[in-house]
Amino acid sequence: MPSHQIDVPALPVLLPLGVILMIVVGVLLHRRGRLSTPRLLAGWCAGWYGVAVLGATLLPMHLGWGDGAGGPDLYRLILIPVLEMRPLDFLLNTVMTMPLATVLHVVFGVRSERRVVWTGFLLSLAIESTQLTLLLTLDGNRWADVNDLMSNTLGAWLGYLLLRRFMRSERLSRAVESCSFARTGHGTPAAVR
Repeated sequence: MPSHQIDVPALPVLLPLGVILMIVVGVLLHRRGRLSTPRLLAGWCAGWYGVAVLGATLLPMHLGWGDGAGGPDLYRLILIPVLEMRPLDFLLNTVMTMPLATVLHVVFGVRSERRVVWTGFLLSLAIESTQLTLLLTLDGNRWADVNDLMSNTLGAWLGYLLLRRFMRSERLSRAVESCSFARTGHGTPAAVR
C-alpha cells in the first residue's frame, strides 16, 4: 500500500476560523441583547486567543499514513516530567495559558480558582491527547509532552492570580466587568471571588 501525506497549513485554516468566530460572537451577543462595543471587542479577543492557541499547538500539521509512511517519531513523546523538560517550551506554554482566566471570566462567567485551574488542565490534556493521537496514528509532527500539561495548568493558575490582583482596582474591575458576557441577576456584574 502506498504512503499518503497531507500538510495542513496554518494561515488558510486560522484566518477564516478567526473571522467566523468574530461573526459568531457578534450574532450571539446581538441575539442575547448583550451587544456592546466592549463585549464585542472582548469576544473578538477571546476568539482570536483560541485561534492562536490552536495555531500554536496543532498547526501547521504534517500527517502521513500507509506502509511507506514509517513509524511514529517516538522521540516526540515525552513522558518523564522535569527530567526531559525543555525550559523555553515550559515558559512559552505557561505564558500561552495565562490569558485563559480572563477569557473564562469575561466570556463564560467563570470566577472560581478551582474551575479555572481545572479548565486549564483539561484544555491542556485535550491538546496533548490530540497531539499524541496524531503522533501515534498519522505520523504527526507535534510533540506530546507531560511537561506541557504542567506548564499549561500553571499558566492558567498564574493567570487567575494575576486577574484577581488586577480586579482589586475598582477602575480595572469596572472595565473588565463592562466587557463581561455574564449576567448576575442583581443588575451588577459579578466580581472575582
